[in-house]
Amino acid sequence: MSQQTPAPRVPRLLQTERIYLRPFETTDVDAYFPGLFDAEMRRLTGTQNSFTRTQVGKFIENAGQDDSRLMLLIALQDNDQIIGEVALMDMHAKNRSAHVRIGIDRAEHQGKGYGSEALLLMLDYGFGICNLHRIELEVYAFNERAIRAYEKLGFQREGTRRDALYYNHRYHDAILMSMLEHEFRERHTAG
Repeated sequence: MSQQTPAPRVPRLLQTERIYLRPFETTDVDAYFPGLFDAEMRRLTGTQNSFTRTQVGKFIENAGQDDSRLMLLIALQDNDQIIGEVALMDMHAKNRSAHVRIGIDRAEHQGKGYGSEALLLMLDYGFGICNLHRIELEVYAFNERAIRAYEKLGFQREGTRRDALYYNHRYHDAILMSMLEHEFRERHTAG
């Protein structure tokens, strides 16, 4: 009788009961690649470029090489399915600031709170481990559901970049939002 060795578990950097965040692995190309072609995801993120599987593979290989960014995949606890990504980018040590980006891949996973959970984990990591003072994001004005979610988490609107995105024959505004460390602590830390 032969014994099967269980597959090694992928490291789970951050987690809640429903989701976990983990680093990219080179084997993630097949799971990550299709999400780049989801029409609604492309609209919400303003993605206009297309990518080859080879380009995505190189992107994943290099994801951990840049000290100014932390890119993590969002996966479901119950079946390990990758449902999106969250990233701290442009981390600036002197200013203690960064930009956060998040995307949930398909409509079936959107509107269920997974993005808010992942973002909350990343904010806690950014403010608590990376010692950031300010985390900002940009969202297109037509993405009202995301704006409400960001405001519910405590992000504040700072301004509007008018006609910042040309997509599907129209210009769209981009809303700049941010959260400061003390605002996060007051809202999300007990005690």
